[in-house]
Amino acid sequence: MKTSVLALVAVLVIIIGNLTLYTVDEAQQAIVVQFGEPVGDVINEPGLKFKLPWQDVRYFDKRLLVWDGDVTQIPTLGREFILVDTTARWRITDPLLFLTSVRDESGARTRLDDIIDSVVRDMVSSTELEEIVRSKDWQVNVEELDDPALAERSDVNLEKQPKLGRELLEAGILKRARDSMPALGIELADVRIKRVNYIQSVRRQVESRMIAERQSIAERFRSEGRGRSQEILGNMERDLRRIRSEAARDAEKIRGEADAKATQIYGNAFGADAEFYSFFRTLESYRALGQNSTLMLKADSDFFRYLEEPQAQ
Repeated sequence: MKTSVLALVAVLVIIIGNLTLYTVDEAQQAIVVQFGEPVGDVINEPGLKFKLPWQDVRYFDKRLLVWDGDVTQIPTLGREFILVDTTARWRITDPLLFLTSVRDESGARTRLDDIIDSVVRDMVSSTELEEIVRSKDWQVNVEELDDPALAERSDVNLEKQPKLGRELLEAGILKRARDSMPALGIELADVRIKRVNYIQSVRRQVESRMIAERQSIAERFRSEGRGRSQEILGNMERDLRRIRSEAARDAEKIRGEADAKATQIYGNAFGADAEFYSFFRTLESYRALGQNSTLMLKADSDFFRYLEEPQAQ
């Protein structure tokens, strides 16, 4: 019996504890709600808290929260249609006002969609594309560009200094959007443009133009390469002709010197013993005939002189 009573008391304590006790995390803040209406002050301190059994607790995050807007098609001041992707960081600063105005984070994000998207659309549509893309400290030295043709394009002014730039544009969006936040119990910490791109039809035109420009640059490089190749081949042919000419000249010089030397040797030999020299030259002529050679000569030709004399003796 005593054990049953203790068990019953323990069960009642657990039930009452679940209905009356709650905890607040250090990253949270809470509001006690009774019959749909907030009761008491905002609870910011973490720990174990007490409430009445018929009361509920609504929790709200203290940390920075992320808002990511939908990618929106917006025309710029110059009528270029672009896709803008925006993100923001916000936190709940007044949970009581937040609860009564937007109820929860889902409702807050819906209101942020309306406010931030509207401000972004207004700011972007009244700004030139260069101001959205370029930063305030944009500087380009056209003389240092790899492609000199970019400096000659009429549709883009690379040296134009932005009046605002991306940073000041985002600061202007943040300032205008913040004006509507106090009524929601929200602090808007930051707004950034994550990405800017052309719409699909314009993007295809830009890609086609980029391809044409790259092909033009490639053709220019090929033309310069062919010109350089012809120059190198011309220099090579000129050098080859010069080398052949010098080689032929040197060869003729060497032949002339050799012939002169041979003539000198022949002359010296002939001068030393003319008869022996004539005999030796004739024998060389006989040897040069080879086998099975046929000559048609007169019978009294000097060519047979050394063949006939031994027979005569």
